[in-house]
Amino acid sequence: MFAGYEDTASYVDAVRRHYDDGCFACGRDNPMGLHVDDFDLADGEVTATFTPRAEYRGTDGVLHGGVTATALDEILVWAGILVERVMTVTGTLELKYRRPVPLDQTIEVAARVDERRGRRVQISGRLSVDDQPLVTGSGLYVVIAEMSELLAADHS
Repeated sequence: MFAGYEDTASYVDAVRRHYDDGCFACGRDNPMGLHVDDFDLADGEVTATFTPRAEYRGTDGVLHGGVTATALDEILVWAGILVERVMTVTGTLELKYRRPVPLDQTIEVAARVDERRGRRVQISGRLSVDDQPLVTGSGLYVVIAEMSELLAADHS
């Protein structure tokens, strides 16, 4: 599936190591971060989960909308990494908040690449609890590097 890597988890680990595992959204070494984790790729869809901390609240018992946006932006970037094997940056991000996101439950995020044209990648996704979509979003992401080049540099 990923040349030179045993499975999705080992590829995700290599990407995290490349960035020192310090990302606010997915970094395991960032004590303030969201710790988005358990990445999987099946049928072109990338999924992951995170459990919000109380410090991420907006109103009582509800996840702050900006944190929600961060989690969705992160899974959209990971769709580029795992599906297209590219690192991207956000060009545009459009979100639709359908229902409040509870703070006390595991959050599921999912994304898929809708289209790629050269350096432009259109990606869409959702944030759900118990398979109930609470926030949906899409964006235009711009390729800044091929993952094979980034990861090869770590092995030289």
